[in-house]
Amino acid sequence: MMIGIVLAAYIAAAILFILSLGGLSGQESAKRAVWYGMTGMGLAIIATVFGPDVGNWLVVVLMIAGGSVLGYHVASRVQMTEMPQLVAALHSFVGLAAVFIGFNAHIEAAHVADPNDASRAVLTGFAAILAHKEPVELSIMKVEVFLGIFIGAVTFTGSVVAFGKLAGKVDGKAKKLPGGHLLNAGALGLSLALLAVYFNGAGTWTLVLMTLAAFFIGYHLIMGIGGADMPVVVSMLNSYSGWAAAAIGFTLGNDLLIVTGALVGSSGAILSYIMCKAMNRSFISVILGGFGTATGPQIEISGEQIAIDAEGVAAALNDADSVIIVPGYGMAVAQAQQSVSELTRKLRAAGKNVRFAIHPVAGRLPGHMNVLLAEAKVPYDIVLEMDEINDDFHETDVVIVIGSNDIVNPAAQEDPNSPIAGMPVLEVWKAKQVFVSKRGQGTGYSGIENPLFYKENTRMFYGDAKKSIDQLLPAFR
Repeated sequence: MMIGIVLAAYIAAAILFILSLGGLSGQESAKRAVWYGMTGMGLAIIATVFGPDVGNWLVVVLMIAGGSVLGYHVASRVQMTEMPQLVAALHSFVGLAAVFIGFNAHIEAAHVADPNDASRAVLTGFAAILAHKEPVELSIMKVEVFLGIFIGAVTFTGSVVAFGKLAGKVDGKAKKLPGGHLLNAGALGLSLALLAVYFNGAGTWTLVLMTLAAFFIGYHLIMGIGGADMPVVVSMLNSYSGWAAAAIGFTLGNDLLIVTGALVGSSGAILSYIMCKAMNRSFISVILGGFGTATGPQIEISGEQIAIDAEGVAAALNDADSVIIVPGYGMAVAQAQQSVSELTRKLRAAGKNVRFAIHPVAGRLPGHMNVLLAEAKVPYDIVLEMDEINDDFHETDVVIVIGSNDIVNPAAQEDPNSPIAGMPVLEVWKAKQVFVSKRGQGTGYSGIENPLFYKENTRMFYGDAKKSIDQLLPAFR
């Protein structure tokens, strides 16, 4: 009876997870989709905790309570600008959990296989399940344990490095050790050799060595990926964490964990592929740590950056009929979305045609800008994707770029040796006037120089994005 209830709860949770993923594809349904996911996860936890073969209730309750308090504390303190690194940090937890569970399964299997182990007479929980497995099933489980630990270890160190890069604690430029990809290939070859040895009866030492090799692979892969590709990295690590969870599910014999991990893994892989297409990147190249991304000398930029004040921008807005706003990570850092929303309201009230142009990799997390604009109550119907609006820039009077760099960089089309060569970008320079809200003359997170800032129809509106937009509000009539 209890097993039937648990299976029914698992099926319901899986359906809710699928509905959640489907709902996240649209801004209007995203909020409802989040509730689907939360409900499904709550149902999954309850069904697992109160299911058969679960003991140590005190430990379970303490862990759930501790995790809930910690999660609430972190979520209440994290700003939207810190969401990318938070996601990376949470991916690392999934990877580390897979490593711990894999080692635990190995230890429990060793107890079951040892006829002289006195504890075998009182096996409970996972060990009791293992005791009823056939030798062939235990052999298959060895492969599951090995793969779970390997994927989890790669996910853990890769996510830690991604967190460091996104948080500014690690240099965002691509870096590799001498030997580059040969080191990664060597570590992978060593891991495969250790798998064969482990499968043929070797002990814990094989798992320890493989874990160290996988830790290195995760670290070196992500260190070899530059800042311009970090949105893809976050999505890719999301996929890795899903496959790690699925591996845990096979090890524990938990069907829901297998389904959930497969959903996360496949959706993350698909999203990574879509983002790579949007950036004209090779999917294989990115997941291999930037393989083959070397470039030649880049075109030198001539001219100077010309500054403008709030009065000058306001005057241009007063004369304009059509305005396109391009938000980027700088808007998130300055928390300027509310000010941008108020400026949008005033422009529309004055009869201006105002729209937003969103690049697929704007910000440092997929959908980052959409979430910020939705939070500021910007109407969904004026927030357009790159493919929907890119052909309209040449008919636009004013473009306001707020904290963006790579996604509006004409070097992607003009310089074949640029690190972002071939990447589809928002062609803002085709508008009559372009105003770039930027803190200073730096190159931005990826370290790539932007010729847009030197063009004749571009003016630099220097300063904190929120303060700059706030200065526009009273100046605009």
